[in-house]
Amino acid sequence: MIDRKLLLSDLQKQVKNLEELPAHWSDEYRAVVERRIAVIEGNRNIGLIERPECKRRWATEGWDAMQAKALRDWLLDRCEARELWYHHVDGLEQPRPLTTAQLADELRRDDDVLTVAGIYAPGQDLGKVIADLVADERVPHLAALRYKDSGLTKRADWEQVWDLQRQEDALPDEAAKREFRKQIPVPPKYTSADFLKTSYGKHRGKLDVPKERFVSYPGASRDGDPSLLVGWAGWDHREQAQALATLIVAREQEDGWAADRLLPLVAGLREILPRVRQWHGEFDPEWGASPADIYAGFLAETTNRLHLTDDALTSWRPPKAVRGRRAKQ
Repeated sequence: MIDRKLLLSDLQKQVKNLEELPAHWSDEYRAVVERRIAVIEGNRNIGLIERPECKRRWATEGWDAMQAKALRDWLLDRCEARELWYHHVDGLEQPRPLTTAQLADELRRDDDVLTVAGIYAPGQDLGKVIADLVADERVPHLAALRYKDSGLTKRADWEQVWDLQRQEDALPDEAAKREFRKQIPVPPKYTSADFLKTSYGKHRGKLDVPKERFVSYPGASRDGDPSLLVGWAGWDHREQAQALATLIVAREQEDGWAADRLLPLVAGLREILPRVRQWHGEFDPEWGASPADIYAGFLAETTNRLHLTDDALTSWRPPKAVRGRRAKQ
């Protein structure tokens, strides 16, 4: 089929310094090109719009960039495979946080992963490949690890709105709900400047809607494993609470962590508990109780044992990074 949309720039490149059009062109195609050139040269308006600067450039990222993106997405999808993020404990399926090193060890058993990773990052260890992939696709579990002070202020406004909305949901009829709704303020939108990292804002957006692939637990990896501890963002709120409770028990009883190191995990459990209450507040026959009641009881017992006040949990902030100065020569 004849391509009648050849750009003038393409024609000029092909016929420049030639007295005749290329001999390998068919007679039909040569006739089309000759007519097109004649029109372009004889009509200044057509000649103007056929100039290279007036034509759409069908530019693409290039094969290498498109291949890298496809390989990256494939590897990230494989990192999100559901079976990686659960295990069975006492007959119940429970969430399983993994460090990026542990995640890489799980994926080493998959020949396809090794092949794709070898194409994506030739010569690199799979552990580094996975750590780099996860780094920009995760958001921390705790607000204090996600936001700057401006973002935390907005988060407090949002929490107040959520509390009012829960009060609205508890009202007996629609008329009462409509009247109550009038007093609920519109919460402020977030900006990229409210987040501690640009990638957090990219995943959450103006309304702080989670779109990340992984939830991270900075500083919660076992001693001796410097890689980042992460969970699957596909967990529901009950499963996120279970992951935090499991980590608290493991770090305290198995690793001997003191209250100061456990505090961010306990604060994370406190922070997610209202959502657990909202979505998992009913009696669960598999658990023999309400999951929300179970985690609330665990939180109360843990804070009492560790002597952690509510103010300590809400006011905790991560230590600021210290930048060293270069020594004078």
